[in-house]
This record gives sequence, C-alpha cells and structure tokens, in this order.
Amino acid sequence: MQIEATDTITHEVRIHASPETIFAFFTDPQKMVQWKGRVASLDARVGGEYRVDINEQAIAKGEYLEIDPPRRIVFSWGWMGEGNPIPPGSSKVEITLTPDGEETILRLVHSDLPAGAGKEHSDGWDHFLPRLAMAAAGVDPGPDPMSTEGGM
Repeated sequence: MQIEATDTITHEVRIHASPETIFAFFTDPQKMVQWKGRVASLDARVGGEYRVDINEQAIAKGEYLEIDPPRRIVFSWGWMGEGNPIPPGSSKVEITLTPDGEETILRLVHSDLPAGAGKEHSDGWDHFLPRLAMAAAGVDPGPDPMSTEGGM
C-alpha cells in the first residue's frame, strides 16, 4: 500500500470581534463575500454545501462536516474544474475560535492538501484572513483584487 504525502498549513490570527461575530462570516453568504469571493452559496449544516466563487476561474467547493457554534466549524475544500489536482471535498479546513478578552484567536488548519500545494494555499489564506479580521471588526476591507478573473 502506498501512502501519498500531503501538506497541512496552520494560521492563527487575532481578531477584534467575538467568536459569535466571526462564526457568522463562515456561515452567512452575505458576510462571506465581504471578505472572500464574489458569490457564496453556504448551507451551514452538516452535509450542507460550501461554495465560494472567488472569481470565474477559482471556485472553492466542499461541504460542512462539523458545526459547533460559535467555537468550531469544519468544511471540506477543493476547486471546481476539470483536471484540478484538488477536487471539491478532497481537503479539509478546520476553524477554531477561542475568546481572549475582547478579541478572538482564530486558528485555521487546512489539511489533506496534495504535497506541494501548501504554499499556494497558505498564500491564499495569508491574503484572505486579514480581510476577514477587518470585516469582522466592522471595517470594510475594500474590493478584493482576487475577485477579478485571473486574480489568483
């Protein structure tokens, strides 16, 4: 039996907002597009669809695997499109929200990425998590440069 190597990336960000506020940015389509994507279709229940159209070429798709408001949310992840090395649902994103005074520590673990795909996805989360921190704190992060075709 051959075991394929996979990448796992971890990010932590401190956000000036409650876990309840931040949690909604992963479950409410209108809140999602404030920080990531042009269009979101989110059915925030176990087995429900997670789909975010970043731009016409980059469409993330998976399903919600675990929902524990407002502490934890887990969804599968992959990219739409024929021949994509990370098909929809083939990797996993785990979000943990830990209150710390008036702030929240968001820990993101993206696992089961094909070997070598970690850097690109880490760069993507490095782009989007600061936008989330701004939006959750009530600051408009402005237009997303990745939302234009070919922006990723």
